[in-house]
Amino acid sequence: MFLKKLLMTSAAVLAFASLGTQAAETYVVGTGATYRPFEYETPQKELVGFDIDLMRAIAKAEGFEVKFINTPWEGIFATVDKGDRDIIMSGITITEKRKQAVDFSNPYFLAHQLILTTPDVKIQKLADIQKGGVAVVSGSAGDIAASEAFGKASTRIRRFDNTPLALEELNQGGVVAAIGDVGVLAFYSRNNPDKKFNMVRDPNFKEQYFGIAVRKGNQALLNKINSGLAKVIANGEYEKVYQKWFGTSAPKLPQ
Repeated sequence: MFLKKLLMTSAAVLAFASLGTQAAETYVVGTGATYRPFEYETPQKELVGFDIDLMRAIAKAEGFEVKFINTPWEGIFATVDKGDRDIIMSGITITEKRKQAVDFSNPYFLAHQLILTTPDVKIQKLADIQKGGVAVVSGSAGDIAASEAFGKASTRIRRFDNTPLALEELNQGGVVAAIGDVGVLAFYSRNNPDKKFNMVRDPNFKEQYFGIAVRKGNQALLNKINSGLAKVIANGEYEKVYQKWFGTSAPKLPQ
């Protein structure tokens, strides 16, 4: 009888110990690593950026792990729908159309579109560009803005797979302007002062927000992300990450 009780007690202790050492759940995060300073690859192929640091902070706050996979922007939404990615975080603007395909977290970044032009182009709004091409990332908020200004089928709109290609076209003189998110274009302009680009915000460009996306209906994971985001905002970790990548205080976000 004593031996039976001893074995049962030992089994219970082992079971409890295994619960304590159970590995944290790991979620696969798709991110397009061509979007400085939100996500990009170092020469050593390490993924770094604002989104990377923030997602890690959220995961730590909620007690789960994340694995990042460099995922091309074109088709990134399909990866989460198919289950190849649990989360996609890639400077994704929350729009009503995208809400039909994925579920978004609470906003984590206040943004708007910005126009970057060559030094000789002086404008106050996008429609002021009377000649020359405009570079955008295909399917992005910048693409939507250009389509509204010039017509979706306009040959003046030059569409690219990612932001570095669009900016390179501007550098090479293939277009007179590029449209993109303020965080990306302002970061690029600050780090290339010799180019003397003009930065213009069209008054028609509304405030926008980035969100973290999960598969439609995955409320459990969405709750974890929103909870973690709220925690890192409250404990000051969000401010630290924002200061690191943008050098200014973080704006207040709607929750």
